[in-house]
Amino acid sequence: MTPIQPITAAGFAALRTEYEQLMSVERPAIVEIVSWAAGNGDRSENGDYIYGRQKLRAIDRRAGFLAKRMKAVTIVKPGEGERDAVRFGATVIVADDDDLERRLTIVGDDEAEAGQGRIGWGSPLARALRGARVGDVRTVNLPGGEKNWEVIEIAYE
Repeated sequence: MTPIQPITAAGFAALRTEYEQLMSVERPAIVEIVSWAAGNGDRSENGDYIYGRQKLRAIDRRAGFLAKRMKAVTIVKPGEGERDAVRFGATVIVADDDDLERRLTIVGDDEAEAGQGRIGWGSPLARALRGARVGDVRTVNLPGGEKNWEVIEIAYE
C-alpha cells in the first residue's frame, strides 16, 4: 500500500492552475510559433522552430508531471483528528538546543517553501515532528548531524 501524499486544497488548486495555464495558454502559443516557423522552410537552421520544439517538450514534461501529481496526492483538511499533536497542516513553534525558535507549517511536499516556514510532509523535520505534543523533544538527523527540537506551540488555522 502506497502511503498517502497529502496536500492542502490551496496547494492542489495551485497545481491545477499551473496545469491549466500550461495547456490552455502557453502550449497553444508555442504550437502556433512552431507551425509558423515550420512553414518558413529549412528547419535545421530555423531558430524559432528549434527553440519552439524545445519549449514545447519542456511544457509537455511539466504538464505530464503535474497530471501525475494531481492523481497521486490526497487533499487533506488541516487539523482533522487530534489537535493537540502535530499532524498535517499544523503550525508549530519549535526551539532548538540554542533556544532559537522557528515557526513552521507542515504542508504537502509540492507546497513546501522553507524560506517561508512551509515544510513538506516528507521532510526530515516534519517526519520527526509527526505526533509530537507540546513539550516533546524530537531529534532530527540532518546532513550536518543530529539536532534536537522542542515543540513549544501547536496551532491549526
